[in-house]
Amino acid sequence: MIRLILLCTCLFSLSVGATTTLHRLISDNAILQRNTPIPLQGSTDAETPVQIYLDKQHLGEASLQNGQWHFELPAQQAGGPHQLTIKADDTLTVTNLYFGDVWFTSGQSNMELTMARVEEAYPLDVAEANYPLIREFTVPDTYRFDSENKDYENGHWRGATQQNIRQLSAVAYYFARELYLDQNVPIGIVNASLGGSPIEAWMHKDILAPYPDKIAEGEHFADPAVDASTRKTDKQRADKWYSELHQKDKGLTEKWYASDFNDSNWQTIMMPSNLPAKADGFTGVWWLRKTIHLDQVPTEPLILRLGRIVDADEAYINGQKVGSTGYQYPPRRYQVAPELLQPGENVIAVRITANKMQTGFVKDKSYFIGTDNARHSLVGEWRYKVAAEVSPVAGSTFIRWKPMGLFNAMIAPATDFPVTGALWYQGESNSSSPNDYAAKLSAMIEHWRMRWKQPDMPFIVIQLTNFMAQQPTPVDSNWAVLRDQQQQVSELPNTASIVTIDLGEWNDIHPVNKSAVAKRIALAARNIAYKQDVNYQGPAATKAHFEEGKTTVYFNNTGDGLRAASSLEHSFALAGKDGQFYWARPIVNKDSVTLYSDKVKAPVTVRYGWADNPEPGLYNHAALPAIPFTLSIDTANTSD
Repeated sequence: MIRLILLCTCLFSLSVGATTTLHRLISDNAILQRNTPIPLQGSTDAETPVQIYLDKQHLGEASLQNGQWHFELPAQQAGGPHQLTIKADDTLTVTNLYFGDVWFTSGQSNMELTMARVEEAYPLDVAEANYPLIREFTVPDTYRFDSENKDYENGHWRGATQQNIRQLSAVAYYFARELYLDQNVPIGIVNASLGGSPIEAWMHKDILAPYPDKIAEGEHFADPAVDASTRKTDKQRADKWYSELHQKDKGLTEKWYASDFNDSNWQTIMMPSNLPAKADGFTGVWWLRKTIHLDQVPTEPLILRLGRIVDADEAYINGQKVGSTGYQYPPRRYQVAPELLQPGENVIAVRITANKMQTGFVKDKSYFIGTDNARHSLVGEWRYKVAAEVSPVAGSTFIRWKPMGLFNAMIAPATDFPVTGALWYQGESNSSSPNDYAAKLSAMIEHWRMRWKQPDMPFIVIQLTNFMAQQPTPVDSNWAVLRDQQQQVSELPNTASIVTIDLGEWNDIHPVNKSAVAKRIALAARNIAYKQDVNYQGPAATKAHFEEGKTTVYFNNTGDGLRAASSLEHSFALAGKDGQFYWARPIVNKDSVTLYSDKVKAPVTVRYGWADNPEPGLYNHAALPAIPFTLSIDTANTSD
């Protein structure tokens, strides 16, 4: 009897301790793809069979092999909410489940950029967000080189509501909103993106075969000891550099941030601008101070808005630190408690750290202190002084960006789950060597389609936008080459490449106009995924011909005629056999543009929008921009 009791107790303990799991993409508030079977899968150590229920209706028993269970959920129409229940020795329940259209989004920081980062430009979109049937699963940032992950370690679905909106990808949210309003079905976003990542990090080892050096680079970090050692060395090097910099920074020891510090012997500088420094940049710390007069202090919190600063900054008001940012790209928007200010004189101090950079306040950004109703401009004269100049520190290894690592950890776990299509917003990190980008992206697209078992999966590429200073004369541009490479992949079936050369900001690699970008992506989705007769692409040059002193470029997709939104004086360029480009004078016709140049008598090549930051201006009737191009000219009637 005692043995029987002990045996029963042991069996009961096994049952109580049994754990059944379900893939994390199928969790509370999930949106799953409509009208197609959905694979359910997980692990279990239960003794009893795994039973599947949808809305309390028994659907069947899962297959089980080596502790892994599988079941195919029958196709469901759009709608919900549903409750999915997995029963074994324990019970797992997924609530508030909907079926709709799921889009997989990936890339680097412009895909990752959240609504919080664009809230200043679109406050109502954040304040009034109420789309509970638009939901995003944000894939956790991680990497792996030795093999593929089967599931995500964490992450959950968030609806586009007040509680969550600031955490959602801006371009993905605006895209989802366009489709939700058009299709009237729930829209799910699975967002796997990571700032700074090159395309090779998102590629499988098999398709990196033409680039053995890339495979070796990734596999080098498959050894956990190498990974840990590299990260430790990077941290020690950075910690040592910052420690020495802090020790040498007179501004900290002498309290240059204090309101009563005497800065009368400092030099003056008009801000925004850069620190006058060596041509190859400045490495060290420098300080800025500005005294402002306030007649009265508002009772509500204020914002200290310091545009963008290169590179890291710490901001103080009347001796109190109010905010800091560790690198150049995020906008500086620091909340200031009213009690830190006083009627009369107030001192703003900014400590800036740079590592071999042209350092300063970025022009054409907002610099003020105040509220939405009353702002005190900070543009103008400041005082500055260099506190410490040191040798540059070597950059971090950025293991997470190494080849294959992001595919294995962030893409592979999602490839069993059907989607409507994919969005790709990446390219900046490959702009230094752009010539093989089309080959890599094409291989990646085909591989993703194979892994998803969706050979016709719609794939939409967002091209590089306009960025950096405009040039007075035509010059070569890696960004233009990479855009052209991105355009080339549109030749693949069910693939679109979206032009954005008019939606960027010259001084910000993260432009905020994600709403307009999303509208163009949604047009492409409606065309290639939903088979609607909508135009999503601007005019495309088809051929160029030179005759009697003029070059004529012909376009398709012009609708009821080409439209010029600017003078186009710095848009088209011609070159002769010497390869030297000069701006051409354009005349816009219905389906062509005629170009003239006194400097190029026998042109052989024509370019449009070929620059880091081109001057856009040519559109079709749907207000979609012409595709940048470089094109050989028919020279049959030209002479040397």
